[in-house]
Amino acid sequence: MAETKTDKVEREYIIPLRHRWRIVPRYQRTNKAVKAVKEFVARHMKIRDRDLNKIRIDRYLNETLWNRGIKNPPAKIKVLAVKEGEIVKVSAAEMPQNIRFKKLREEKITGTAKKIAEQRKEEKKAEEPETGKVEGAEEKKEEQEEKKAAVVEAGRELEKAAAKQMKHEQKQRQKTQPKRQVRMALEK
Repeated sequence: MAETKTDKVEREYIIPLRHRWRIVPRYQRTNKAVKAVKEFVARHMKIRDRDLNKIRIDRYLNETLWNRGIKNPPAKIKVLAVKEGEIVKVSAAEMPQNIRFKKLREEKITGTAKKIAEQRKEEKKAEEPETGKVEGAEEKKEEQEEKKAAVVEAGRELEKAAAKQMKHEQKQRQKTQPKRQVRMALEK
């Protein structure tokens, strides 16, 4: 049975990590755990040449592995591997509670951001002038361009003022500080 690129294979694994990261120095343990996850998935999902570049680890799986620091990765982890064509995406099947809350919060934020963006698009469509009111639209565009030009010019003026202020501060420092230190032996 040959797999086509449209086939989608999903599998759930419990990956033992302890015997892989235990043999490396403490400061490399979580790095080794991440690599062990990739190697395990490459072996079990039948990746040609066991190329680790074809395996994509989910952000939350990575955070789960790194949750306890570089010296103390989890001993085993439950993952969900999805193979689409040659690429395998690996995500955590079970996450610690703090990472689960973080994921939910970020999903909520992106969901509300999408709703706000959709509302703004609808408002812009409602505000657009009809085809008979072309002159009003041109005037609005001209006003917007004038506002943009004014903002740019104000920014330049602020930059000039800040540069002038810095120049005067530097002159003040130069007057108060000697150019080089005077040796104590010669001061007597």
